[in-house]
Amino acid sequence: MCEENQTQITQIRLLGFRGLHKYKTLLFIGLFLTYSFIIVGNLLIILLVTTFDHLKTPMFIFLKHLSIADVLVTTSVVPMMLGIIFDGEGSLPFWGCLMQLYSFGIFVFVQCFLIAVMSYDRYLAICHPLRYSSLMSPDICLQLVIGSWFLDTLLTSSEFFLLIQFDFCGLNYIDHFFCDFGPIVELATSDTSNLMVQDFVICFLGIFFPFAFIIMTYLCIFFTIVNISSTHGRRKTFSTCSSHLTTVCVFYGTIITVYMVPSEGSTSNTNKYRSLLYIIVTPVMNPIIYSLRNNEIKRAIQKMMRSIFQNGWKR
Repeated sequence: MCEENQTQITQIRLLGFRGLHKYKTLLFIGLFLTYSFIIVGNLLIILLVTTFDHLKTPMFIFLKHLSIADVLVTTSVVPMMLGIIFDGEGSLPFWGCLMQLYSFGIFVFVQCFLIAVMSYDRYLAICHPLRYSSLMSPDICLQLVIGSWFLDTLLTSSEFFLLIQFDFCGLNYIDHFFCDFGPIVELATSDTSNLMVQDFVICFLGIFFPFAFIIMTYLCIFFTIVNISSTHGRRKTFSTCSSHLTTVCVFYGTIITVYMVPSEGSTSNTNKYRSLLYIIVTPVMNPIIYSLRNNEIKRAIQKMMRSIFQNGWKR
């Protein structure tokens, strides 16, 4: 319960990017164009994988769901962020803020699980090629995707249900452009020690454990590639996982930068700009990585363009 001189928080003010008012037009245009590219690029991947039969393989099915998660992550934050940039600051109901935090957490954690599942797929394809078809059947692919969504929803929900039991009284503003976990917890007037312990456990299970699993699979892949006798064979085998390895480096590079770089002396502005890394950088990089480095995606794009032009000429 709130004390007599405090009021229950019902509205959250987001201060956004204070100090960048003179650059708000440039910032708005840059983020809007980036967001548009993220939506178009990831929706294109989803469309290609759904449409073309030669892309209906486990790796591209997982990529399709990763693209869905990328779209959901950015859409849960960026449209409101653009409004905050345009107006100078923003506000939303307290429960709306919590729901943004909840949905954002689900979408970020599912990215971790899907990237780990994709590394498992590459491990089976390279280290156990003869058993790959049986170990990575369509039913198993579906189970892995559903399992990823289920596990991350379970982890996020357990933390969310503990968070909503706290009292939030007094100050109702956060120096951020969306309802991130840290700034929201700082508004709580209850003892949050149990929540912080639970958050550590959840981050271990949802971020560190998948990352450790990815490292283990790529160590096995590395030793398998090294044992291939021909240089051409080693190069060809490595090329089958190079796009995913680049995705791993980009995604976990941004996560480590945000959460593992020492925060002593960091300002709230520094933390905000770090947050942009995993909200913007990773979703914008995936379409680029898989468009430029994957021949199957290139062929699907070329086939789609030819079909569009041929139908256009017929009309």
